[in-house]
Amino acid sequence: MLSLKNFTLHNGSKKLIDNLSFDIENGQVLSIMGPSGIGKSSLLSYLSGTLAPQLSAQGEILLNQQPIHAKSIQSRKVGLLQQSPLLFPHMSILENLLFAIPEQMPKQQRAEQAHQALLKLGLADKACAMADQLSGGQQARVALLRTLLAQPDFLLLDEPFSKLDPALRRDVRAFVLAEIRDANIPALLVTHDTEDASAMQGNCLDLKPFHPANKA
Repeated sequence: MLSLKNFTLHNGSKKLIDNLSFDIENGQVLSIMGPSGIGKSSLLSYLSGTLAPQLSAQGEILLNQQPIHAKSIQSRKVGLLQQSPLLFPHMSILENLLFAIPEQMPKQQRAEQAHQALLKLGLADKACAMADQLSGGQQARVALLRTLLAQPDFLLLDEPFSKLDPALRRDVRAFVLAEIRDANIPALLVTHDTEDASAMQGNCLDLKPFHPANKA
């Protein structure tokens, strides 16, 4: 389970988010919606340990009831999926997948995991292809499996479907949800799209711009 307790976010003297708390069970996706500039992506940055220096935040992050907010980025074991797949353009699809698999794993086992990922993607014949030779939907699927092959403890999704056309979007959303459930890790999605949130079949929080009068 991923938990956030009493999260508050400031940009200078301006408060963006006040006293936000939530729990996400393993295999579940919590969706957070809200207008641009409200602090959704900054929340993901705080959870991953990459908050921009001009922002300040407080709040306790718990993973399986253990605090991780004081840990380094590398120690948090977080996976991040963004608007663009960000596949390495100089690597083949197979090399992209192999790059994510922990190096301490035996070489043969790493190769087998990458091969199984290609089979799951239906891209066994594209092992030597480069990223720009794949469709947008194929790139999105490869990016997700590459992220999961790194064995993250939780997953952050920052508008990962926004650049896909509607038909691809439906398919990729279903694929992402199935893989999160299969990996049995908690995931947090930020989005502007109500259909994205609905497709994740979990709880949804609608963040509102902070005003002092809104404080409970």
